[in-house]
Amino acid sequence: MARPRLSFPQLFNMSFGFLGIQFGWGLQLANMSAIYERLGARSDQVPGLWLAAPMTGLLVQPIIGALSDRTWGRLGRRRPYFLTGAILASAALFVMPTSSSILMAASLLWVLDASINISMEPFRAFVADKLDASQRTAGFVMQSLMIGIGASLANALPFIFGKLGVTGSTASGIPLSVKYSFQLGAVVFILAVIWTVVTTGEHPPEDMAAFERARRESRGIGPLFGEIVDAVRDMPATMKQLAVVQFVTWLGLFCMWLFFVPAVARHVFGATDAQSASYTQGVEWGGFAMAFYSITCFLVALVLPRVAAATSRKAVHAGALVCGGLGLLSVYVIHNQYLLLLSMAAVGVAWASILSMPYAILSGALPAQRMGVYMGVFNFFIVTPEIIASLFFGPMTRALFGRDNPNAPLYVVMIGGFCFFVAALLVARVQDVGTREAAAEIEADAHEPLTVQGSAQPVPSGGPG
Repeated sequence: MARPRLSFPQLFNMSFGFLGIQFGWGLQLANMSAIYERLGARSDQVPGLWLAAPMTGLLVQPIIGALSDRTWGRLGRRRPYFLTGAILASAALFVMPTSSSILMAASLLWVLDASINISMEPFRAFVADKLDASQRTAGFVMQSLMIGIGASLANALPFIFGKLGVTGSTASGIPLSVKYSFQLGAVVFILAVIWTVVTTGEHPPEDMAAFERARRESRGIGPLFGEIVDAVRDMPATMKQLAVVQFVTWLGLFCMWLFFVPAVARHVFGATDAQSASYTQGVEWGGFAMAFYSITCFLVALVLPRVAAATSRKAVHAGALVCGGLGLLSVYVIHNQYLLLLSMAAVGVAWASILSMPYAILSGALPAQRMGVYMGVFNFFIVTPEIIASLFFGPMTRALFGRDNPNAPLYVVMIGGFCFFVAALLVARVQDVGTREAAAEIEADAHEPLTVQGSAQPVPSGGPG
């Protein structure tokens, strides 16, 4: 069924919740490794402390996707999951910086990551549900804008609090600038998701009787997991090809997220003691520098449709990944903290494409009635690299670089750069089955980005629409 084109405010409202999700995600990624070190963990122990979270995500995303495909109620199909995940994640964010031990922090990270996954997975399917094919690229680009803004604010917050005069640490050694950032992030997360839930309705199933009949027939754990297994077995060829690209790309991203901030503290600021003032300065600056990849992300997202129209979605994605790889490798030769902003800007080009182009290509290859479960299965190839990073990066850094090598975080960041290059080469294998339709869609977005035709139909302000 053709969907009405949505206006800029409607696209904004339906994507605004992603700003809150990314706010929480950005705080987690930029600060958790340093929090672990503050609580007494060694650098080679840090990856293992991330393990519980991705293991949970591996199960949560496809289950939530399958459940949301068969859900319909007062809040619609996807919105109940946005809201539930936001409540749980906000609680975990608020308590996280009060952690008194590594075990407490790791347990809260498990809750936080699982909750973020509950909120995040249905947002991808939400775009495909709400938007006609002619606006899906615009929808994913709008999500990239929200992600960029949310992550930029989250990454910069500890640095900003430091500049505002916030000093000192909690009893367990976590800087107060980080504590207040997490607690503000909890508020932003829940309010942003509530905004989307309240302002954006959902389209009911076209045949409600058939939907209810199918839902009754698929109740129970067995049919639920059977549907996930079927989705894995029956993955379209385009999805399989994109899966390999995603796997290598996200392996590179986790190299950066887990080790960039400690690498800045040690390589650029020369800190050797995780309790030292120079380490705190390096951590704050590393988070601030990471904000620049997010700032670049939402700026680049504005021009992606035009560049893709002149080339192709595949060419845009491959070129962006090469740019990101160069940004990570450049950290090796940088000793001036301000030049790190340029490195992260290069990563931001890749990030803008990672958040939009694979999903725009994928959405054209998936059956609409199974969009949620397939988007959840696609998350396997994001979560699996995180599991690999958690299990093997610690032993790898000890084996390759030595147990207490202060340069180990830097070397892992460089491995991430090489992963980006490999992923760029793998993009050539991807079949964009919606190329013809996508060309018209992207061309329209390039000339009229995120705008609306006069016949747009308003989205209900609440309740199923």
